[in-house]
Amino acid sequence: MKKKDILELKRRLKKDECTFTKMCGCYVDGEKNIVLKFRETFLNLVDEEFFKYLEIAKKTLSGTVGNNLLELNFPLNGDEDEIESRQLSLLALKKSRLKDDGLLDSFYKMIINSYDYTGNFLILIFHDAYDVITKTTDNSKIDESEEVYEYLLCAICPVSLSEPGLGYFENENRIGSRVRDWIVGAPDLGFVFPAFTDRSTDIHSIMYYTKNAKDTHPEFMEQALGCSSKQTATEQKETFNTIVRKALGSDDEKSEHLYMDIQETLNNMVEDHTTVNGKNAEPIILTNDNIQEVLIESGIPEEITAKIEKSYIDEFGDTPPVVEHLIDKKAIAANEQRKKEERLEKKVQILEEILEKTKQETELNVAAEPIIDVEDESMLEIAADSAIEADDNTTQNYDVVLHVKPQKVPQIKSQIIDGKKCIIIPMEDDEQANVNGVEADL
Repeated sequence: MKKKDILELKRRLKKDECTFTKMCGCYVDGEKNIVLKFRETFLNLVDEEFFKYLEIAKKTLSGTVGNNLLELNFPLNGDEDEIESRQLSLLALKKSRLKDDGLLDSFYKMIINSYDYTGNFLILIFHDAYDVITKTTDNSKIDESEEVYEYLLCAICPVSLSEPGLGYFENENRIGSRVRDWIVGAPDLGFVFPAFTDRSTDIHSIMYYTKNAKDTHPEFMEQALGCSSKQTATEQKETFNTIVRKALGSDDEKSEHLYMDIQETLNNMVEDHTTVNGKNAEPIILTNDNIQEVLIESGIPEEITAKIEKSYIDEFGDTPPVVEHLIDKKAIAANEQRKKEERLEKKVQILEEILEKTKQETELNVAAEPIIDVEDESMLEIAADSAIEADDNTTQNYDVVLHVKPQKVPQIKSQIIDGKKCIIIPMEDDEQANVNGVEADL
């Protein structure tokens, strides 16, 4: 399902371009009782009603693909009779052009029994036949039809009482308590069947709309539509973050840094992919095979990697998510801020070391040239930045990187041992060493 296909349908929902043939509705109360059923020739509606209903239809084609708009597919295995009955009933309803009361009643009943909602709601269903005009490779239109895309658009809208308040009664010329009305709200759920894929009919898919990306009503996807339920991007991100944080442990500062490193790796994957393939490239899927690579590149310890990988496969094994859906933008921003602060701390430390060393040379009247003019702030800044950059480059380009206290530097020597060139760092009895974050046993 592509955004451009959805926009093509949505752009037609205007007064002069809309071709809805029929619109039917069913009003249901909080006890699941049908209060009202109606059928209208859509283009004959008065303008006030026409535009209100049209706005509801537009809402079911709005939002973000992957979050508010999902492509649901009829599964290829399972209870074939049940699956086929759902698909065939929708096809029969489309073919009837909403003129068969029996099919409509079955459709309403199917929704009422499957929709987990407390309160009154309105079921609306529109029928449309779109004459799809041929387009050339440069998107120029040719005045001939490729096919007629015939489809149903359904919207399920909550109906609630208006807020209590005061109003002006013109006939009585007074202010008083106004009557509370039952108001039809924006759709909570909706769908288009068949889906419009690559500007063509796809009877094996449904375009599903949910207003709330965290409350998608999977029971409706499965029971009413006969499709496999699917998570939104918001739900996938929350599930992934829960898996990672549970494995890392959320209370440890180190765990938070590891979580940010994972997010940075995912974000770099997307940015690199976009740079190489362009913004319109197919998104990257985080498969079961490459989740381990992401974790290793992020520096996650082996035992934690194993836990995350197992939970990831259990949760997303059949439907691995798009990498972009898993990115936590707040974590990315926090990680950038953390790096800035660490760089600033490092810069301050280097400046202090430069100033201290210069001070010592001055006191000892060392004849050698001073490291830098301590009164030249700009030169101090350049020196500190150069030291940080050199340290970063060293870390990236060398196999062995040493971080030692300044007083230990003159003691470092090289020596050939068993034919190998070795680095020798003398250690006193009261000194300790840390190698790659692990205390060394000396």
